[in-house]
Parts: sequence; structure tokens; C-alpha cells
Amino acid sequence: MTDPIITSAHPGWTEICLNRPDRLNAFNDEMHAQLASSMKSAAEDASVRCVLLTGSGRGFCAGQDLSARDPRKSSEPPDLGHTLTTLYNPLVKRIRSMDKPVICAVNGVAAGAGANIALACDIVLAADSAKFIQSFAKVGLVPDAGGSWHLTQLLGIARAKALALTAEPLTAEKAEQWGLIWKSVPADELMSQARALAEQFATGPTMGLAQTKHAINAAVTNTLDDQLDLEAQLQFERGRSTDYAEGVEAFLEKRQPQFTGQD
Repeated sequence: MTDPIITSAHPGWTEICLNRPDRLNAFNDEMHAQLASSMKSAAEDASVRCVLLTGSGRGFCAGQDLSARDPRKSSEPPDLGHTLTTLYNPLVKRIRSMDKPVICAVNGVAAGAGANIALACDIVLAADSAKFIQSFAKVGLVPDAGGSWHLTQLLGIARAKALALTAEPLTAEKAEQWGLIWKSVPADELMSQARALAEQFATGPTMGLAQTKHAINAAVTNTLDDQLDLEAQLQFERGRSTDYAEGVEAFLEKRQPQFTGQD
């Protein structure tokens, strides 16, 4: 049986690949369990300073595998709320709270929850052939896995409603233009660019990057005064770190810094 998740270790970073290409990497229970385990291991391993998430085959992720939700084969409706609270939501929360950058390389179609898991990541690169589809309206559902939140925060109400209500595919190029993702790149360059970025983060000031991530996340709900206070507190902590001292010394000595990623 093919492993639904492939985890590859690299010096300082981990690549996690969704691997059900015959189903466009749609989620089933086994893939959920293995992805949760891989993400937990990466989050808790201090030697892992960056995570790269991608998919195998021609798609990134088609969301939930609906073949397991066929109403013709069940005597009662599924509890989709339970699926979200026990599987998808913990995954999104882990990505958002992880004390290291999470890169997503969207290699093909990203639909439904698959699109929204990608949007939960810190930096999203997509092949120029990729598309993002809020496919929920086609099956009578609402955007989940953080989709209604990320779409609204990143695009505004008008575009969020239009994408969610029409289920119209959004190209990677337009997603970049609208600010939904960081960058659309030629398909044959996607993984080389994503891996180069992972290698960059793996030698960077990991705790500084983590606190930058958390500060930007907090800015969504903080007042300006709250954010100024948060910046001052975080900068106090960073100013006492060995990575800050190394960064300043390297700057003054006109050399590349050798960050440890530790306080």
C-alpha cells in the first residue's frame, strides 16, 4: 500500500508531501492521521527549523475524499462538524502556531479544504498552472478549514464572497496579483524555488522568524497600541538573544551570519 504521506528530512528542514496522487491527494482518515503525526514531529523537533508542504502528482490537494461520504452508502448523514474539530481545525491551528516558518508549494489544483490548508501556511508559492477553488458551494457546504477567515482577511469581503459563492477557479497568477499567495512561479521551477527558500530559513534566526510570524498573526486583531506593546516585548526578548548578537557582529565584520536558531 502506498504511504499517503511522504516525509523527507533535510539539514535543518523537513519536506512533507501529500501522496494520494490517484485521488488528487484528497484526504481520507489515514492521510489525516499521518499528516498530523508528521506535523507534530516537525513542530516538536528543535533541529527542524522550517517545514515545506507540497503534493505529489498533478494536484496539491482536492480537499476531502468524497468517495467515503457517499450518502447512498450510509444510513445517516455524516457529522462534518466533528470532522473539522478533530481533523482539519487542529491541522490549521498547528500550522499557524508552529514556532518556525511553514512553506506551501502548490503544485497543481488546490480545492476545498486543500486550498484552505495551503492558505494557512506562512508563505505560499504556486506553479503557474495551479488553481485555487473554493468548491464547497458545488456540494452545498460552506468554506471550512479556515477558508472563510483567510479569504476575508487576505482578499476582503467582496472577493471572498464571490470566490466562495461561485466556486470559480482562481489562477495562481491572479492569486498572486490579488495578494492571496506570495508568488506564482513556472511549474518546472516550483520545487527548486521552494526548497531554496526552506534552506534559507533552515539557516536563519529561527526564533526571530517565529516571533515575526506570531506578531503578524496577532496584528489582525490587535489595536495599534497593543501591537506596539507586543513589538516592544518581542524586541526586548530578541535583543537578548545570541542570534541578534551574531547578526550585529556579522554585519560589522561584513560576513554572513551563522545563526543557531536558539535563544
